[in-house]
Amino acid sequence: MTFYYKTTSWSNSSPVNQKTVDFYKHLADKSNWRIVELPNGFFQTEFKDIETQEWRDVTRRESIEAAERAIDKSIEHYEYKLQFVNGPKVVKTFEK
Repeated sequence: MTFYYKTTSWSNSSPVNQKTVDFYKHLADKSNWRIVELPNGFFQTEFKDIETQEWRDVTRRESIEAAERAIDKSIEHYEYKLQFVNGPKVVKTFEK
């Protein structure tokens, strides 16, 4: 059995394009989200598409509170991704 490993570095990777950055910013804004109740009693989280302005379903939850928590976690996720748009954060450097 043969395994193939590939490693990459942030310094070698291409930067995130502006369309992706705009998408992350759009999803990090809570005003672009909504919760709808479905006929089966579940609550569906949706975000407004940037280009079409149509609502896109994301996930379903059993309660409105759980649906709102899911939206809040999604917003946190995209805010975190925006922190790394320009590459990794330096957290420590070493001097001689």
